[in-house]
Amino acid sequence: MNVRQGLAGVRQPWQSSHALSAVPIALIAVITVVDQLVPGDIHLGPLLVVAPAITVAFAGPWLTALIGFLAVGAQAYIGWHFGVLFSRNVLVQILALAVLSALAVLFCIVRERHRRQLARIRTVAEATQHVLLWPLPDQLGPVQVAVLYLAAEDEAQIGGDLYAATVTDTGVTIMIGDVRGKGLSAIGEAALLIGAFREGAHQHGDLPTLAAALEQSVTRNLAHLEPTTETVERFATALLMEIPEADSVIRLISCGHPPPLLLSSDSAVAVPVHPAPPLGIGELKPTDYTVDVFSFEPGDTLLLYTDGVIEARDTSGTFYPLAQRAAQWAGSSPEKLVHALRGDLLAYVDGRLDDDAAVIALCRTSPAHRGHHRLV
Repeated sequence: MNVRQGLAGVRQPWQSSHALSAVPIALIAVITVVDQLVPGDIHLGPLLVVAPAITVAFAGPWLTALIGFLAVGAQAYIGWHFGVLFSRNVLVQILALAVLSALAVLFCIVRERHRRQLARIRTVAEATQHVLLWPLPDQLGPVQVAVLYLAAEDEAQIGGDLYAATVTDTGVTIMIGDVRGKGLSAIGEAALLIGAFREGAHQHGDLPTLAAALEQSVTRNLAHLEPTTETVERFATALLMEIPEADSVIRLISCGHPPPLLLSSDSAVAVPVHPAPPLGIGELKPTDYTVDVFSFEPGDTLLLYTDGVIEARDTSGTFYPLAQRAAQWAGSSPEKLVHALRGDLLAYVDGRLDDDAAVIALCRTSPAHRGHHRLV
């Protein structure tokens, strides 16, 4: 975004607010003039309260105070015009209008303070997420990569959705997961799991050993993180995936995580997996995990996601049909795929997500189109 575009973005809401301010000002002028033209037994002055009342909907405290001041002034002018400014009726009307205007200003002050607080919380939450979730390059070993992360609508909550990837000597190892819960405890647990994955992916040569190491790490750390008053069971789902450089296959282990979708032509099919329990539930050994292997040829696209995507609902309560929707963009690049899914998902839920949602699109490329990127 250049400087001119930035100034235009700031100027647009300012112009919109000041354009709307003409409405209450016009109401004050119309009520003042018409009150002097109608018969004497008709009093329109009390209608002036409408002006500051509607200003609250779009303006801040200063503009609301100005409109309230003009409304009180107009009420005083009407009383002066008819020679009854100091009558008990007019004085009560002026006092009531002033009190209501002051309440409108107070409401604006509280609302603006709440907005600033939410903005600060959201900034901290986004910064924390960016520190935790390192951006993935467009090309990671033998695959093109695109990532989508949508935070829940509640700005005060930090979700536990997570992903990480690392390039090893034999290929690429990827993890996508979801820590149960929200807030600082969830982000702490997600950070521990990602740290354990980044270290373990280089120390353990196969997925079962890596999964068992993550299980031990999660179980050990959750025992320290969990408060003594906490009665809800804590765990994390995860999908561990290995994409070899030499073989056109994918090896994966599902620890209670939704299976990925394999996109081809105009269809999206869930990959059959043998899921193990989520991490933190049972102390499993490497031999307790089943590695699922399936073909992943150049041009194939795989879609990883968290339950925040498939559990998103529309206004009627119907779950988002990810497989059906993703099939529409089966032939697209990972970047175009996640971009289309983002717009479609937000439109489906009417712009409000109840849970964080993460998506990773992977497309295997031929050796001639590969770059060299390494994440640790």
